[in-house]
Amino acid sequence: MFHHAEQFDLTPVSNDSSDSSKNIDLYGVESFNSGIGFFYAQEDNTYDDNYQHQQQLKEFGNFDDMYIDVVSPPFQSCEDEIKKIIGMKSQNTEPIEPKKSRSNIFPSASLEFLRKYRNRRLKPDNKISNEIQASHSPTLSTEIIIKLAAENFIQSTSRSSKEISTINHPYPSSILVRSEEDFKSVQLVQNLLSCAEKVAEKQYDRSIKFLNACDEMSSCTGNPIQRLVFYFSEALSEKIANETGRIAAKYSERNFVDPLETVKSPNMILFAFQKDFPISQITKLVGIQAVLDHLGDAKKVHIIDLEIRSGVQWIILMQALTEKNYVQRLKITAVETNSSKSRVEDTGRQLASFARSLNLNFSFKIIAVEDILELEKDIFELETDEVVAVYAAYTLMSMIGKVDRLDHLMRVIKSICPCVMIVVEFEANCNSQSFIGRFVESLFFFGAFFDSLADCFENDETSRRDAESMWLRLSIRNVLVAEGNERKIRHVNLNVWRTFFGRFGLVEIELSISSLDQANLVLQSLSCGRSCSLFRDDKCLTIGWKGMPITSISTWKFQ
Repeated sequence: MFHHAEQFDLTPVSNDSSDSSKNIDLYGVESFNSGIGFFYAQEDNTYDDNYQHQQQLKEFGNFDDMYIDVVSPPFQSCEDEIKKIIGMKSQNTEPIEPKKSRSNIFPSASLEFLRKYRNRRLKPDNKISNEIQASHSPTLSTEIIIKLAAENFIQSTSRSSKEISTINHPYPSSILVRSEEDFKSVQLVQNLLSCAEKVAEKQYDRSIKFLNACDEMSSCTGNPIQRLVFYFSEALSEKIANETGRIAAKYSERNFVDPLETVKSPNMILFAFQKDFPISQITKLVGIQAVLDHLGDAKKVHIIDLEIRSGVQWIILMQALTEKNYVQRLKITAVETNSSKSRVEDTGRQLASFARSLNLNFSFKIIAVEDILELEKDIFELETDEVVAVYAAYTLMSMIGKVDRLDHLMRVIKSICPCVMIVVEFEANCNSQSFIGRFVESLFFFGAFFDSLADCFENDETSRRDAESMWLRLSIRNVLVAEGNERKIRHVNLNVWRTFFGRFGLVEIELSISSLDQANLVLQSLSCGRSCSLFRDDKCLTIGWKGMPITSISTWKFQ
C-alpha cells in the first residue's frame, strides 16, 4: 500500500491583523477559490419507481445498469411554459400530427429519446424560493429554444430529414418566437439534433452536412445557444473524426483558437464562480450549516473532505466555530487520489493562515493514495473524543464507472461512523450507454448552464468565456466523445444515489430551516439569483435554473 499523509499542526498564534480578518468578507478572500467539479461527474438516468424497487431488492451492479429507457408520453408542446414566460395570449396550438406517408422519416432511436425525455422541470408545489422570470427579455431561454427545436424535429412534416433546417413556422409553438435571433437559434439547435441523429446512425456523410451548417451559425463568442452549439458541434466533429478519420470541411477551416491556451489563471476563474455564481455559494453555505447542525456541543471537530479543492467552505466553518468558544480544536483531513498534492498543500497553508488570524487551534492533514482501494480507517488517525463529519462535493460521481472503488470508500466511511455526511452532486441523466441518450440529456443540462453563466457573468465576459471553454467544453467532449473507462462525466441524479446509499444503511436527514435560510439569503444578495430556484426533493435541496434542476445537496447518517 502506498499512501502519503502530511499534517500542518497549529497552536493558537496571536496576530495583529486578527481583528480585521474576523469579519472578513468571504467572497473577498482572493486566496481561496472554488471549483465547479465538472471533470469528475457522472450521469443520471430516467428512473421509475418500479425499477428503483427492483434494484433495492438485488445486488447493486455497475451504475450503467441504473439507466433505463422508461416509456414516457410523447414529447409535449411547451407552449404553456413559454406563454407564462413571455406573457402571450392563448392561441390554438395543437401539435400537428405527421402525415402517415412521412411517419418514418426519422430513425427511431433519436426520435424515441426525445419523446421519452421527461419534463425535468422542478415541481412548483415543492418550491421554497421565489423565481422571477424575466418576461421583458428580448430572447427566450436556452431551455425553451431547445424544446422548440426538439418539437420541430419531431413533428415536422413539411420537409425531408435530408434538408437543412430553415427559418419558418412549421410547428405550432413557433408563433411564440418573437425575434430573428430566436428563429436562428431554433434552426441552429434543430440542425445540431439532426447531426447527432446521423452520427448515432453512423450516417457520417449526412452528419457532416449538418455539422457544417452548425459551424456556419455557431460561435464561441455569440449568444448562449450559439456558444452551446459551438462546443457540441466541436465534440461531434471529434467523434466523427475518431470513427472515420474525417473532419467536416467547414470545421477544419474555421478560425478557432484553443481557449485553454489563452485562458487566464484558473484560480481567478474559480474565484469568480465563488463570488458571482449563486449555485456555488448556496451549496457551500447550506453544506456548512448542515455540518454545524450536527456537531452538537463537540469540543473537537474533525472534518474529512473527500476532495477539498480550494477549501473556501471551511472559512465559513472556522468563522462559525470561533463564535463557539468551547470548541477546542478543528482538524481537517483532505483525501486526494490524483496528482494535485501541491495544490492541496497550498490550500492547507491558506487555511492554516486564516485559522491563526482567528486564534483557532487548527490542524490540516493530507491523505494521498494512488488508488481509493488503499484507503483504510486507520489512516485517518481518529480520536475517541472528536466528532467526525464527511464532506463529499462532486466527488462520488468520479467513481461511478468503478463501482468497486465506490463500494470500498463507502465501507470505510461507514466504519468511521460520522455524525453526518454531506453530499453535493449534479442533477442530470448523462450516464446512458446510448450515445443519443447522453446527447439529449446533456444538451438540456449544459444548455441551462450556458444560460446561467450568461446571466451571472453579464458584467464579466472574460470569466464567462474562460469558464465555458475550460470546464464546460471539456465536459461536453467527455460525455459525447469518450467511451468506456475514458468517459468520466457520468452524472446520476439523487434517486440513483438514494438506492446506492441504502445498501450501506445511510438514512437521509432533512435539512434545517437555518440551511434553507442561508440559501435564500444568497438568492437575495445576487441580481442573477432571481432566476435560481430552490426546491424540496423529499428531504434534500435541489437547486435549479429557471426551473431546470442543476445541483442537489443532501445530508445522510448511518443507521
